[in-house]
Amino acid sequence: MSITIRVATREDLPALHPVIERAYRGETARQGWTHEVDLNIDGTRTDIPTLAAIVDDPAQRLLIAEADEQPIGCVQVSHKGDGLAYLGLLCVDPTLQSGGLGKQLVSAAEATARDAFGARAVEMTVIDRRAELIAFYERRGYAVSGEKRDFPVPLDPPLFMDVLVKPL
Repeated sequence: MSITIRVATREDLPALHPVIERAYRGETARQGWTHEVDLNIDGTRTDIPTLAAIVDDPAQRLLIAEADEQPIGCVQVSHKGDGLAYLGLLCVDPTLQSGGLGKQLVSAAEATARDAFGARAVEMTVIDRRAELIAFYERRGYAVSGEKRDFPVPLDPPLFMDVLVKPL
């Protein structure tokens, strides 16, 4: 399978959005290992207007991974200023996880952070209960900073995010 990673456009979003939802939410997400199904998070992970805002923002890049011109994953890179970029929305179609595409997307995001935004470091947030996902990022050179942030959606009981950082 030949994989291409490139900057997403608005035209990509209708086909990319279902890949994101399958990777994070619903029973199909259980086919992979990076889902949020067991965390009692209801609703969608994102929507097309939110993705369009990322695509339209010059301080952000949404990278899309494609195979046979079909989206199979993505990652978001945001310029935070002062040499810092944020990596988020990393996903791979659940049926293709554990094949190395996540690693490729992380590497592409880091290169974009460096080349497009002049970043010297990248940060991300991961739900603190996701030990296996945190370990994945630690194997890529990220370190848990000790900082915690609130999960962006209020839940009962609440979820918290660990901040991970990697120098570039």
